[in-house]
Amino acid sequence: MALKTITWMSAFLCVAQVCSMPMPCQLQGQLVRITHNLLRDMGGNFPLECLQENVFMAFPDTAFTSSGAPQLSSSGAKAIYETLKNIDTLFGADDLPTQWDQRKMENFLNIVYRQIEESKCMMGSVDTSDYLIRTEGLNTYFGNIAAVLKEKNFSYCAWEVVRKELLYTLQFILEHNSDSLLWANRT
Repeated sequence: MALKTITWMSAFLCVAQVCSMPMPCQLQGQLVRITHNLLRDMGGNFPLECLQENVFMAFPDTAFTSSGAPQLSSSGAKAIYETLKNIDTLFGADDLPTQWDQRKMENFLNIVYRQIEESKCMMGSVDTSDYLIRTEGLNTYFGNIAAVLKEKNFSYCAWEVVRKELLYTLQFILEHNSDSLLWANRT
């Protein structure tokens, strides 16, 4: 009986220790990479029939760069968080393309939502010195993307333009800002 009680108490203490460990408030790099890959794979290459509807949108790379410091500032990491929120907003439309792999799109949206929910805590303290400038650039960029969708009546080709832009954005984050993301067992 005493052995059984000690075993249960040990198990309980182990679970309590694991559950009480602080969770880092940081975006997970592997999930950002998976998000990029799902978006890339859900629709294939940019369709030839959409080339005429392809438009140039100036990418706000300054929203993700930091002056002089090799690591991204806290407001830069928050720019990545804001990017994910904007992606979630874009895909909140009812007129999503049916030509894309629906399972991959659902996984993509779930991971974007998960990243947003798990990283809300990073918005508690905002370094306002450059955060507003970064946010303004992102709002303009995503406002332009949303305008293209509306202007083209949420057509399949408009969504392909959106997908192309978001792929570029996520790739930029992975290539230039990976130090601001949490990577498990990174080698």
